[in-house]
Amino acid sequence: MPGLQFGFTDIGFPNLGLYFKNVRDSITVFDVRIAFYGIIIGLGMILGYLVAEWTARRTGQDPEKYLDFTIIAIVISVACARLYYVIFNWKSFSDNPASVFNLRTGGLAIYGGVIGGVTTAIVFAKIKKLNIGQFLDTAILGLLTGQVIGRWGNFFNRECFGTYTDSLFAMRVDVTDAAMEFNPATSIEFVNNMFAGKPQALENVMKIRENAIVTESGTFIQVHPTFLYESLWNLALLVLLILYTKHKKFHSEIFLLYLVGYGIGRFWIEGLRTDQLFLFNTSIPVSQALSALLAVLGALLYGILFLLNRKKKAASEGKND
Repeated sequence: MPGLQFGFTDIGFPNLGLYFKNVRDSITVFDVRIAFYGIIIGLGMILGYLVAEWTARRTGQDPEKYLDFTIIAIVISVACARLYYVIFNWKSFSDNPASVFNLRTGGLAIYGGVIGGVTTAIVFAKIKKLNIGQFLDTAILGLLTGQVIGRWGNFFNRECFGTYTDSLFAMRVDVTDAAMEFNPATSIEFVNNMFAGKPQALENVMKIRENAIVTESGTFIQVHPTFLYESLWNLALLVLLILYTKHKKFHSEIFLLYLVGYGIGRFWIEGLRTDQLFLFNTSIPVSQALSALLAVLGALLYGILFLLNRKKKAASEGKND
């Protein structure tokens, strides 16, 4: 095809015997670079809407409401995902604040998108006079679908991976495709300064560097594919929540189960990652702390609403008797 160009490298899963050759991170069409990350995020949004619409139909809701909501939520969620990333990674933008608006350089945090999407859903349902709990139950399945698909953008970008491992799912990538701190050629002084006050993060990075694999074709690092872990965790959670939808006992139950399920999974996965955002000048990974908070909050609210629903049901049955 005239005007079409590709850039590529290889990605391997040696302990599984899987090697992906010429894995491209983008295509260039008539001098315009289109990143696969963006294409995959867009695909996730479309499939997320379709799942929400399908759920609305099978639960007797108006699917048109979810199209209106999706259009608004996408804009707000992307803005919030960027804002979350910028707030907790301001060092990268302080010298050039205008770069905050350049999304082509990357830098979106899923938790920012989740917060923006959920907030938009609550406000939208309130304005449209819809049942907020039911709306959240439906919209969250669309969001979760987007998360399942969207994580694969990290595969093509060679990012969001974890610490060194030689486990079954170990992923091997060329060190030149990873951030410079993982390259053994990068000075120790630079890495020490980068992770000053964050000893665990520094230890994880150094372990990856120390276990770099040198071959005739280049230098490779071997890490946990945390994007894969999260995608599979989200897929399992999505299937379980869809199956449970018909059996839910009260509105907002699916949403609260999402908070608990996603929070637990993300807490574990975030502990493996080497690209964490930290809570300002502390060594606390902000997304891991938020995951724990959401899981606990979701469990508490679920317990309260479950008991209230059971009490209400018992009172209703008592009146009928």
